[in-house]
Amino acid sequence: MNDDLDPNAVASALLASIGVLVRRARQVPVEGGLTMPERTALAQLDRAGPTTSSALAREAQITAQAMGATLSSLRTRGLVERRPDPDDGRRVVLTVTDAGRQALKNKRNARAELLGRAMTSGAFTQAELEQLAATAPLLERLAQHI
Repeated sequence: MNDDLDPNAVASALLASIGVLVRRARQVPVEGGLTMPERTALAQLDRAGPTTSSALAREAQITAQAMGATLSSLRTRGLVERRPDPDDGRRVVLTVTDAGRQALKNKRNARAELLGRAMTSGAFTQAELEQLAATAPLLERLAQHI
């Protein structure tokens, strides 16, 4: 590493720029798209597997009532379904439907297309595109070491 590089300054610059990128990418409108709370709940449920509304609320650090409203909207649209808990018949667990997984995929694809359009808009040279391509695995590795 270059002795002139301050790892803390690099870390601050990375966090700031990645934060802007993620916020802008999350704002991409998708036809019949998901609100931010819906996308967050659906993505959590997709990653975690079947779970309860209260567990999702705790994970998202929101009230059970707010999560309930979000999940109600997702259920109405057929993106989430309720099933009896196989281990405790008194509880209900939620699962992502195939339509819910497709909605998440559509949102991810829309973000990737947005980035692709930005990279091919003429704002980046071929050398810069190569730098961006080389950066992706480094960012992944950095994330794994946190």
